[in-house]
Order: sequence, then C-alpha cells, then structure tokens
Amino acid sequence: MRIFLIGFMGSGKSTIGHHLSRQLGWDFADTDKIIAFQTGLSIPEIFTRHGEPWFREKEREILLSLLSKDNTVIATGGGMPCFADNMEMMNRTGITVYLR
Repeated sequence: MRIFLIGFMGSGKSTIGHHLSRQLGWDFADTDKIIAFQTGLSIPEIFTRHGEPWFREKEREILLSLLSKDNTVIATGGGMPCFADNMEMMNRTGITVYLR
C-alpha cells in the first residue's frame, strides 16, 4: 500500500507525510528531496540549469522507482499530478490524498 500526498506548494505535503508515516510505522519519501539529493541542486537550480521538461522526467523516474515500495507515504512535487500519466498511476497503485 502507498499513500500519495498531492497539493500545491506549501500545502503541507512533506510535513503531514512525515507525521503520517511515523503514525503508521511506514517509510516516507519526498520526491522533491530525492531529486535534490540525487542532483546536488535545489529545485529552482534544477529548473534554471536543466529546464522543466528535464525535471518532470526525473520526477517521473522517481515515481516509478517508488512504486516498488510498499507501506510508504509519498509527498509529491506540486506539479507531479499534472504531467504524463502520473495521476493515473498514483490512483491505480495507491491512495491519493489532495491537501489544500
């Protein structure tokens, strides 16, 4: 089982995701933090250096890699549901929760 947290920037996805994962005893993953760690760049730096299409492809790669993990709460980047078939994939493979 996976719980995907989606919502606009600043909606609390990372904070709520971290707390929820602790309550459930599950793993927690933050897709923006994973991308930043893998590249050594902040999200704004990634957009400046590589552009949005490159970032969205990286985001999708990380989403696909997280699908192999069970019992995980996943905080997604604010734009992740809007690109490719990411939203469909999240709905098909877990519970998707929109935070306002």
